[in-house]
Amino acid sequence: MARPREFDRETALGQARLVFWAKGYAGTSTDDLVKAMGIGRQSLYNAFGDKWQLYVEALTDYQQRSTSSHVLRLQAPASALQGFRDMLEGLAVDDDAMRALGCMGVGSACEFGSTEPQLSELRAKGSAYLHSRLVKRIREGQAAGEIDPALSPGEAANYLLMSMTGIQLAARSGAKVAELRRLARFAVDRLQA
Repeated sequence: MARPREFDRETALGQARLVFWAKGYAGTSTDDLVKAMGIGRQSLYNAFGDKWQLYVEALTDYQQRSTSSHVLRLQAPASALQGFRDMLEGLAVDDDAMRALGCMGVGSACEFGSTEPQLSELRAKGSAYLHSRLVKRIREGQAAGEIDPALSPGEAANYLLMSMTGIQLAARSGAKVAELRRLARFAVDRLQA
């Protein structure tokens, strides 16, 4: 008879996500993971497969959580411009340690580039979803007279995605909250009618 699992899988996954987020895939050892997750090596393998499978699951979980958070901030205000500000300024978290982590997805792209098809597909899926939500919001802003009607919604969405990446890299590089928020406001101001 198999022994029941003696740990909470979601909690363990969250701890693994933090380790990978901070150290990247190559910089994270199995010992780092079992220590952070509070489980034995065999429990890690039984519950998550190998280190790669755990990384992909942690990155997928991170991407779903962060994309949901971005979309929530984007959609919450009536004003499209304010939604863009909220989304970009939300990247500038007050907690110094969390802000210094930047974005796990951007870190993964920096570490692997396009060499891992599984990760490229994951990034493309998340990017396409967020892009579509940005395009919709840009069109709403144009219809309301807030956003320059001469802008291509697709290109403006690409610009916002690129701005997000830049802000997240700046955060990882040590930029302070005020500086990141200034960058966010500057980016959004370029869209105004």
